[in-house]
Amino acid sequence: MRREKDLTEAVALVAADMAAHVGHGKVADYIPALARIDPRQFGLAVATCDGRWAAAGDAETPFSIQSISKVFTLTLALERMGEALWKRVGREPSGSSFNSIVQLEREHGVPRNPLINAGALVVTDCLIAGRAPGLLIEELTAFLRARAADPSVSIDEEVAGSEARTGFRNASLANFLRAFDNLQNPVADVLEVYFHQCALAMSCRQLARAGLFLANAGVDPLNGARVTTAMRARRINAIMMSCGHYDASGDFAFRVGLPGKSGVGGGILAIAPGRGAAAVWSPGLNPAGTSFVGMMALQRLSAVLQWSVF
Repeated sequence: MRREKDLTEAVALVAADMAAHVGHGKVADYIPALARIDPRQFGLAVATCDGRWAAAGDAETPFSIQSISKVFTLTLALERMGEALWKRVGREPSGSSFNSIVQLEREHGVPRNPLINAGALVVTDCLIAGRAPGLLIEELTAFLRARAADPSVSIDEEVAGSEARTGFRNASLANFLRAFDNLQNPVADVLEVYFHQCALAMSCRQLARAGLFLANAGVDPLNGARVTTAMRARRINAIMMSCGHYDASGDFAFRVGLPGKSGVGGGILAIAPGRGAAAVWSPGLNPAGTSFVGMMALQRLSAVLQWSVF
């Protein structure tokens, strides 16, 4: 294990290497609230299982975690439903964009995996289980606050409202799922929760801290809380590795070599099993919807820390 000084130096080195690239990529302008985000921002934070951490750049600036939230809703759904979840959503890479409708129709309403939008809508439906959407939104927020050990984690209501007004493709996916009897709650309820979970705002520091249980066999290494079983943590990491970046998941595995999940807000959470978690944020995206500079930063960090799982 590298000394604390080495971790700090590694993060500083990566941040310095990224300075010339910050601002590259295109923000998610199809969500109006995200279209206004300045792409010339970059944050990086690393938290280790033995309690060390290092950060650089805009690591304390909250951003919309978007699809990174799917990792945490999947964790909760597996705790609630166990193996029964896999009857409603698959575990295979999609090979398609994150919001593909064609694939969902062709495969009779069973999403390929829980990290594409259609799969995440099914997971959200499972969590609602007949409850009022507001109660589940509160539960999800509390769960992220506990994982981040920070009560300031909150939902950006402007982003949630922006997604609700423009999320026509997600509404289409939800209606397709309902037509195939793979949503059991009202479409409006599922979408309300989904848009709010995507609008959770967290900083890189908070996000890296929140992901530590996945690096430590399902147990939060800093407070001893068991979040999920070791087997489920391993399986969540496996799904992140194969599906966490949609049709660019193979390229991320090739370049970074860690389980990861991206969001169109420009964030990426990466897990190094047995070692720690890293979170990076830079709003400019590549064509697959992953942070352009964030992916470069994690590739460099993985090499410097020798954190690849391969």
